[in-house]
Amino acid sequence: MAQRLHGTQGTSFGPESDGRVDDQDDAYRRCLELEPAFGEAYYSLANLKTYHFEDNEVREMERWAENEEVTESSRVNFLFALAKSCEDRGDYGRAWHYYELGNAKQRMLVSYDPVQTEIVNDEIIGFFDEAYFRRVDGAGDSDPAPIFVIGLPRSGSTLVEQIIASHSQVEGTSELPYIGRLTRSLNRNRADGMKYPQVLRELEGRHFHRLGEEYLRLAHRHRVEGTPRFIDKMPNNFPSVGFIHSILPAAKIIDARRHPLDACVGNLRQLYARGQTFSYDQTDIGEYYLQYIRMMDHWEKVLPGRVLRVRYEDTVNDLESQVRRILDYLELPWEDACLNYHETDRAVRTASSEQVRQPIYTSGMGFWKNYEPYLGELKEILEPVLDSYR
Repeated sequence: MAQRLHGTQGTSFGPESDGRVDDQDDAYRRCLELEPAFGEAYYSLANLKTYHFEDNEVREMERWAENEEVTESSRVNFLFALAKSCEDRGDYGRAWHYYELGNAKQRMLVSYDPVQTEIVNDEIIGFFDEAYFRRVDGAGDSDPAPIFVIGLPRSGSTLVEQIIASHSQVEGTSELPYIGRLTRSLNRNRADGMKYPQVLRELEGRHFHRLGEEYLRLAHRHRVEGTPRFIDKMPNNFPSVGFIHSILPAAKIIDARRHPLDACVGNLRQLYARGQTFSYDQTDIGEYYLQYIRMMDHWEKVLPGRVLRVRYEDTVNDLESQVRRILDYLELPWEDACLNYHETDRAVRTASSEQVRQPIYTSGMGFWKNYEPYLGELKEILEPVLDSYR
């Protein structure tokens, strides 16, 4: 069976993309010969971003999408693939029709509680204050190897990763799940019911150092090139900046940010293998984006200058300046390979795998405008941050 290429919350799912698109096309086609009703294979083709469906393939997907014997999971994949095929033809009204159907069905298959997200973020913001960071100053493992790329998915994090991983001193690994696992591990075997982040009050410097060592040990499994530095591109680590700073004070953190409407519409157009359960409803993704901005504003307040913000639009409009800015922050010498990132021969495991093999392009900027007539709900929610982003 074919497996999808797009990144997920926690890890990447399916085979990594190393640029051999024709081989991947053939693999998915062989899969469909064996199992024509396997919608996941059709969406995997669509998700390559470089594949365009023929008319007969569109008719076949429409037929299966309406077949009552198809599983709901496969039906969702057919709907997203149909949306992408319409989008490629410039039929944005029909594309949004399929995106809406696919998102509505997928939202019923996942569990997401926006209220719980806000409650968790309230607790994090209340705990990680200036006094806390004064207390843990000097704790943690001072190894400078990790580079964290965080942000909302579909906001240019893969582009940032590819630029940095093109440097001879840096290896790109994956969307590593270990920061989240470490925070959850602190909740185990607590008879008093105390949970993260409150449990950090009981830790001493040696404990933070040990947690940093454990992260590095786990991440080492994914390091094969022997470079001094490596990238952890888990976007969902943005609520954990305070924890990362506590256990790895020398690590670098980059916030990949994109126009709110482009970022949110990008998520509504993406079917994830698993995780990112906030991305299948305009209200959910809009509120989640506001929570993301809220968290990043808090980290800038209590850890000023700790995180480098890289805007997708700035990178597209002036690549060289942004590459220099990134390398200066990372304390890495200039290398032309970072400017020519699309020539770097490495596997990429996210939905942007084929896009980052191309020279910089501007067509992704303002893409949300193709769907503007259908985004009233999303625009209303994002109104507090739209003007500030401009």
